[in-house]
Amino acid sequence: MRSDLSQPVHPEETIVALATPNGVGAIGVIRLSGYDAINIANRVFKGKDLSKQASHTIHLGHIVDGDMILDEVLVSLFVGPRSYTRENVVEISCHGSNYILESIIKLLIKSGARSAKPGEFTLRAFLNGQLDLSQAEAVADLIASNSKASQQVALQQLRGGFSNQLQSLRAQLVQFASLVELELDFSEEDVEFANRDQLKQLVHDTTIVIGSLIRSFELGNVIKQGVNTVIAGRPNAGKSTLLNALLNEERAIVSHIPGTTRDTIEEVLNINGINFRMVDTAGIREATDAIEQIGVQRTMEKIDQSALLVYVFDALQITAEELNSDIESLQRPGVTMLVVANKIDLLSEDQLTAISPDAILISAKEKQHIDELKQKIYHAAVKQQLTGDETLVTNIRHLEALQKTEEALVRVLNGIDTYITSDFLAMDIKQALHYLGEITGAVTTDDLLENIFSKFCIGK
Repeated sequence: MRSDLSQPVHPEETIVALATPNGVGAIGVIRLSGYDAINIANRVFKGKDLSKQASHTIHLGHIVDGDMILDEVLVSLFVGPRSYTRENVVEISCHGSNYILESIIKLLIKSGARSAKPGEFTLRAFLNGQLDLSQAEAVADLIASNSKASQQVALQQLRGGFSNQLQSLRAQLVQFASLVELELDFSEEDVEFANRDQLKQLVHDTTIVIGSLIRSFELGNVIKQGVNTVIAGRPNAGKSTLLNALLNEERAIVSHIPGTTRDTIEEVLNINGINFRMVDTAGIREATDAIEQIGVQRTMEKIDQSALLVYVFDALQITAEELNSDIESLQRPGVTMLVVANKIDLLSEDQLTAISPDAILISAKEKQHIDELKQKIYHAAVKQQLTGDETLVTNIRHLEALQKTEEALVRVLNGIDTYITSDFLAMDIKQALHYLGEITGAVTTDDLLENIFSKFCIGK
């Protein structure tokens, strides 16, 4: 759904929207924000005079349309600037009937409010200085978070950890940029206000921090999006049994008949707060019919799209040559492979010792070493200890801005080394400041704001 956020925002208008999901529930929350929010709510509320109540208070009463009572409600007051949007905000908690919710919203619109656009509450919070742009985006990430790790990263960004780091870097660059600009005013006197050695050190240090943030995107994206993980191997290697063991439920059909799995089966496995999208695939072999051939083709497509491949082999049946051939044929650039030897419960001690030391030994049927395999899967995707305090880049828009910032800073360093004039040096510093400012919203365009806030739900 496209919003019209490119149109001017009128802060004097009071907006209204349902803040809870659509559908019948025990409770629904309707949110108002704007200069006249409390007065509009007061017109339809029968109870205390809301205009005389203190901020951050809750009041029991009825929403009335003339002589008709629509519902008994709780009204929460947040007097600006002590609110999410820094405007007057009213939240009406009513019963979750669609009829009641729609009736109250229509009544509020008739009383002077207008329907909010997607993301308009958070847009107002940004425009009123309550949040910067990266924090506003973290609100959407927090709402969409589906694991502990993604929730923690979004919360850390919402609290301003990422923003504070960028603002500190930007403030130092602004100071030097102003000195370089000052030199242009005294160009005829050939005066140098910005010490080139100090500027070079600052830009060098800043580039290191920016580079670290860029590299963090790999992990940040894993946390936000989850990890595409494919379980592949020959027929009867125990792939479906392994999926069931990892999920601790009978999700996939298990049979001794080769080729039982003809299509992919997908489930989400959460390990230590990270979501892994597990895909059980058809066995890899020369297909005996057209349907199996399609299944094998889909397996290879899923492997190409994966970030992590769990290759499972029957330790009792496969030869060393076949194992090496499979591993070589399944390797893909950018895809991490874990080699898993299954059915070790059927092996003798001599057969166990003959297995490659690089293989992870399990019995999916007997659930032996499944927890150890889960940790191997986790560490293959998350190669560092997560503390919850680190700054991780999870947004592709931020990544691209940081990459452009890094490029501009490299030009500054090259310019200092080649003794370019102050005007060209100032241009490159301004470029770096521009791209950093795009992340936090110090530099914005209408198109950028529309692209970001149109993706929010209407009540946020």
